[in-house]
Formats: sequence, C-alpha cells, structure tokens
Amino acid sequence: MSSDNHEAIKQAPLGQDTQYVCHYDPTQLFSIERANNWQKLGYDKPPFRGFDLWNAYELSWLDPKGKPQVAIAEFRIPCDSSHIVESKSFKLYLNSFNLTRFDSVEQVQQHLVEDLSRAFGGTVSVAIQTLDAAGIIEPLKGESLDQLDIEVEHYQPAPQLLSSAEGDPVDEQLYSHLLKSNCPVTGQPDWASIQIEYRGQPIDREGLLKYLISYREHGDFHEQCVEQIFLDIYQRCQPEQLSVYARYVRRGGLDINPYRSTEAFTPDNIRLLRQ
Repeated sequence: MSSDNHEAIKQAPLGQDTQYVCHYDPTQLFSIERANNWQKLGYDKPPFRGFDLWNAYELSWLDPKGKPQVAIAEFRIPCDSSHIVESKSFKLYLNSFNLTRFDSVEQVQQHLVEDLSRAFGGTVSVAIQTLDAAGIIEPLKGESLDQLDIEVEHYQPAPQLLSSAEGDPVDEQLYSHLLKSNCPVTGQPDWASIQIEYRGQPIDREGLLKYLISYREHGDFHEQCVEQIFLDIYQRCQPEQLSVYARYVRRGGLDINPYRSTEAFTPDNIRLLRQ
C-alpha cells in the first residue's frame, strides 16, 4: 500500500466514532485511490480484467406514503475504476436511505448508480431485488485444497511458495476456505473463500495452499489482496489463462467479492454459507 493511501485511510470513517445519518446523504461515501500493484511489477497495463462485486443485505427506504421498503442490492465496480470506497462509509451511505422517501425503486437505483459511479471513479452497475428473489446458498466449484496435509511457516505473503509442477497442461478449478487477511484500518480479520481457475502447467497444490494461508497476518483491502494473488500466480506459474475469485464474509450488511481474470468472463454471484 502506498504512503498516500496510508495517509488517506487515517481519515476514513472505519475505526472512528460515527454519527449515523438516516436521511439521504451521498457525502458519506469516502473514496481511496486504488493501489495499482501491477504497475510495481513492470506492466504497462493490467494483465487482467474484472470487477469488485458488492452485495448489500440491509438496503431500505420509504415509499411515498412513508412505508418502509427492504431489498438486496448488487453492485459491480470495474477493476479499472480510479478509486475504491471504504466499506464503513458505504454502509453509512446506504443507512442514509432509511428515512428518505422515494417515488419508486427506479429512483433509488438511479441515485445509487450516480453517487457510486462518482465515488468509485467508474461506471457502477446496480441491481436491486426483493428478499423473496434472493439466491440460494451454493458451494464453490472445483477441488478443495483444504484437506492437504501441509506444514505452514509463513503468515505474510510469500509468493516464493508458488511454482508449476511437471506434467501435461491442465484445465482446473481449485478452491480454499482458508484465506484470511486483516483490515488495514482496524486490524480486524477478513475471512474469505477463494476459487482459482486456470489453464496451463499444473500448479503445485501444496505450495498454492501455503501461499494462500500466508496472507493470514497481512493487512490490506479485499480488492488489493485478490489482485496481488492474481499477479503472483500469473508471474510465478505463467498459466495460459487465469481467474481468481474471492468471496469475503459479510460485515456490516455488506460483502465484497473481487474477481480478476485474463478472460472476459462474468462469474455467477453465488452466495456461500458464511455470507
């Protein structure tokens, strides 16, 4: 994380005493410039595409008669947006809808699109659905790494653990529920499940699991952790195709699920047991 970002997050609402606002207030959103880790590795442009998928489970507002409405909202933020938004400020912003009257759900959606696109510095798509239409819990696809019998020594990112194994090229999906990092503002744990899909020389599975576990004491935002995982695998293992998709455990009514890929593929917005 750059020194500029360190200074920026000191001003973030997270970890500070906060007055909750219940009338519409887009100024609650607190933007932080994205840390473009790919530039530090010498790339002229990012070797991936993707987005950050946020789900809000506590969206509520009043209809014209003052009757509360509740919904779940999905937000897709392009990974090339200029900024991320600090999660507590996002929560405070959504909370500001609680006692605000809107003529329709379309008006709510319009405000969300305009405010968030401005805050993130990129076009944010917003989908609002009723609670009755919410999706069911599903598992990640592929083979689990979590049953491997390994000895772990690293709890800070250790990309040197990554390597390709000998053998014919493969096309496979691997996942783990053992990813944990820490909030860079409060130090609180951020738990996640992560799915890695690739085509190329087989990735050494024990080394991959050890590498994922090595984030256990690392402090950074969800988006930056997933981006760094993608970049390390991409550089160290050199797959022909690679996708990294993390589903972080919900906090404060929001979950954040970054996706980075060499392909123009959009994954399903599944919901895991811990979400």
